Amino acid sequence: MTREAIATGETVEMAFLNACKELGVDTTEAEFEILEMPTKKTFGLFGGSPAKVRAYLEENNPAQEAAEYLKKVLAEMGFPGVNIQIQEEEAGAALTLEGEDIGFIIGYRGETLDALQYLASLVANHVDDSYYRITLDVGNYREKRKETLESLGKKMALRAVKSGRNSSLEPMNPYERRIIHTAVQTVEGAKSWSEGEDLARHVVIGPEGGERIQRRDNRRSSGRDGRRGGYDRDRRNPRSSRGGASRQNVAPRSGGPKADDPSAPIYGKIEAKK
Repeated sequence: MTREAIATGETVEMAFLNACKELGVDTTEAEFEILEMPTKKTFGLFGGSPAKVRAYLEENNPAQEAAEYLKKVLAEMGFPGVNIQIQEEEAGAALTLEGEDIGFIIGYRGETLDALQYLASLVANHVDDSYYRITLDVGNYREKRKETLESLGKKMALRAVKSGRNSSLEPMNPYERRIIHTAVQTVEGAKSWSEGEDLARHVVIGPEGGERIQRRDNRRSSGRDGRRGGYDRDRRNPRSSRGGASRQNVAPRSGGPKADDPSAPIYGKIEAKK
């Protein structure tokens, strides 16, 4: 990206200095082009004109650098004609890929798209020392995926409240886990937390207060021998006896919810190696 300013002055040097002041840079940081040379007044009284100079400064734009890198990668993947639209955002930019038959770029549940986004973020953050967030999208996939996850989170939360049992979802990245957590919060009586490490980290949804033990009522009408149950446990299992060990319901381990940090960036901060 090029920044430029045009200014005038009595001499070329003065015009260049004035143009650099408009850019907010020193004369050693910018290049210049002479548009008009100064002319002297006739007899010191008539005519004459100042010098006119265009000062310009080439700047590296993180989003543009990321877009150029993606074009090269996509060309190697067999998509040489992909167009990339850049939308500047606060502390970053949204890159949208456009072209024919590029749905393949998304991959299984966005895995390929996420990988390309990660690589583009590395390139963008190599340009500047400050964190610059890059989001990559194809055919509004991100918004559609968000709607799907919100629906899933609410559905599993309602099921947890009704059944009294926990349910584990598939591993997701931090951004998608936060969407699930937010959706669960809208269902009264449900809660969610994250378990697992690294790529296996996933969301667990359960009822507030923990799981409820499901007990079955095995009482039946008395049999001919006067015992309850209507069957002979010893006959069912010859090895068992009244003094033998019986199976007991074991309560699940309790633990407080471990939610993801809501202040964390979508895909984590990218640190460029020095």
